[in-house]
Amino acid sequence: MWKNVTPAPEDAILGLTEAFKKDLRFAKINLGVGVYKDEEGHTPILDSVRAAEKQIFEKETTKNYMPIAGEKIYGDEVQKMIFGSLCDRSATIHTPGGTGALRVAADLLAKFSSKTIWISNPTWANHNNIFEAAGLTVKTYPYYNAVTKDLDADGFFAALEKIPAGDCVLLHACCHNPSGVDLSAGQWKRVAKIAQKNGWSALVDFAYQGLGDGLEADRAGVETLLASGIEFFVASSFSKNFGLYRDRTGALTAVAATPADATTAMSHMMATARVLYSNPPAHGGMIVTTILKDKELCKLWRNELDAMRTRIAQARAALASGLTERGVPMDCSFMTKQKGMFSFSGLNKDQVKFLREERAVYIVGSGRINVAGLTPGNMGFVCDVVAEAMKR
Repeated sequence: MWKNVTPAPEDAILGLTEAFKKDLRFAKINLGVGVYKDEEGHTPILDSVRAAEKQIFEKETTKNYMPIAGEKIYGDEVQKMIFGSLCDRSATIHTPGGTGALRVAADLLAKFSSKTIWISNPTWANHNNIFEAAGLTVKTYPYYNAVTKDLDADGFFAALEKIPAGDCVLLHACCHNPSGVDLSAGQWKRVAKIAQKNGWSALVDFAYQGLGDGLEADRAGVETLLASGIEFFVASSFSKNFGLYRDRTGALTAVAATPADATTAMSHMMATARVLYSNPPAHGGMIVTTILKDKELCKLWRNELDAMRTRIAQARAALASGLTERGVPMDCSFMTKQKGMFSFSGLNKDQVKFLREERAVYIVGSGRINVAGLTPGNMGFVCDVVAEAMKR
């Protein structure tokens, strides 16, 4: 079967981690894959998660299948997170991570839309794979201006104006991956008005809620789309904000025109999920539900989330100031304006290659740095070698 088949290419991000693991050099640093690390360089289990797991283990009485859509209480808590309250014209299913949510949405778009989705240039590397695998035609719209290191506002809005009715536009709710450049409140309102006028729908990737400006502030774009009355999807991930990376916990929410349409959407989300993975994994969803329903655990989790966001912001500031002190030929102030775990560093492919091969510092080929992987222990060295690469 496989004799004449060419091996599949490595994943742009996870493949980098595999190469990192095989690297025998002692002083090596992985700033590629998007996982949060504390000041000691560990990806911790949150105290709120440990406490929730203890409750679950003490009370759990079965390992029977979850419902196809997951527990209703989970969906309700997800809606409260992303909208601020329950929405009667929406339906939510529990999915295996944010990737699972995106794939369910992609299958539904392939079945019921014009089969064309527009994604930002640049975007998360796996977006293309997910949508193409579902049979969608993937097109791009301008987003990042490499010169100003900010939003290409003119190109962005001009492109949105030309997208035809029936197509879908993928939008990042906050902490844009990989650029870290987010839309302002005013820009979100403009996006909603264009969607309203031109009749295209949206798929909002909400992978980093709470890691930009805060849990409530980060949902401003979603709230704007909801208020506009358009139909859209929200793909939520709880890998980052709850630290549930390996537990694969996410959700897909369909916002329809009416409550009756939301019921129809739910039936098709369930039918699609049944084909793709049948039932969601229980454990991560139970953790999220337990935390959000328990007043004290929720308070503890929010404090931990705030601490993660603060540490990432501090790492951004330290990276920018460290590179500036080393005289790099670039104004690094843009790094402190970006949001979330990632920074589009401005490093080119040759510089990224130099860092990997000569200094054992692993960065995605696009130059995206996982700022959350920087620690007080490695910051000085990273600034040294990045400055060296930039000056070559």
